[in-house]
Amino acid sequence: MSSSKFSGTGVALVTPFHKDGSIDFKGFKKLIDRCIDGKVDYLVPLGTTGESVTLTQDERRAVMEFTIEVTEKRVPIMMGLGGNNTMELLRLIEQFDFTGVDGVLSVSPYYNKPSQRGIFQHYKMIANNCPVPVILYNVPGRTGSNMDAQTTLDLAHECKNIIGIKEASGSIEKVMQLIADRPKNFMVISGDDMLALPMLACGADGLVSVIANAYPKDTAEMVRSGMEGHFERSRKLHYKLMNITNAIFADGNPSGIKGLLSLLNVCSEHVRLPLMPVSKSALNRIESLI
Repeated sequence: MSSSKFSGTGVALVTPFHKDGSIDFKGFKKLIDRCIDGKVDYLVPLGTTGESVTLTQDERRAVMEFTIEVTEKRVPIMMGLGGNNTMELLRLIEQFDFTGVDGVLSVSPYYNKPSQRGIFQHYKMIANNCPVPVILYNVPGRTGSNMDAQTTLDLAHECKNIIGIKEASGSIEKVMQLIADRPKNFMVISGDDMLALPMLACGADGLVSVIANAYPKDTAEMVRSGMEGHFERSRKLHYKLMNITNAIFADGNPSGIKGLLSLLNVCSEHVRLPLMPVSKSALNRIESLI
């Protein structure tokens, strides 16, 4: 088990918006404080759940500066910074001030469908140029390409600055292969709320969670218990969260979690196109489960 600052529960933070589409920083502060008060281990802004692809470069910078300012070093920050244009990413890394950022979560290149060699070289370039540790992110359901376990392990063994992977392929077999053959201190993190418990049982190092935006305390306790081997307690919390977790993903992410957060009076349900707010029926289902 890793002793890294990124073991345990990270929250894939939503980016709250006003009705006019501008960023709701008041709601964002409420969310950050709620997560930290709920004893999560770190925050992950500017990921898929944060709708980073619809934010301008200035907005991304503003979100990061605000997250760092509000967090006040209470927990580490893992910033989402990925893409499918390697040279453009290197330019962004060169221009960015990483003060207050503890690590980078970088999604495997999407849409281009690179070969495994292409994925390897892409990440190697990022790792060699990034001033903070890099966490790989494999999510084939979104990227259209799946990073092989061997590619991940090759990167883990060759690039010292790559310290872990957020694995969201849905394959427990792949997770076991990664855990069995990884170098010491390389982290395997669940990228899927529903698979966190079985992954923890296999020896994973935690979870980057969506449901933790709404229920940070229960999620963090579920992960903590699993990592400590208290699986009866972990299982109880997993099943407590299971139906509501399924419900928030039924109509897409982050529409579902934002719908739930609006019902909990944390922030509004507004998302940016091409996403749409959850349907009335999906919201009613979420409300019935609160």
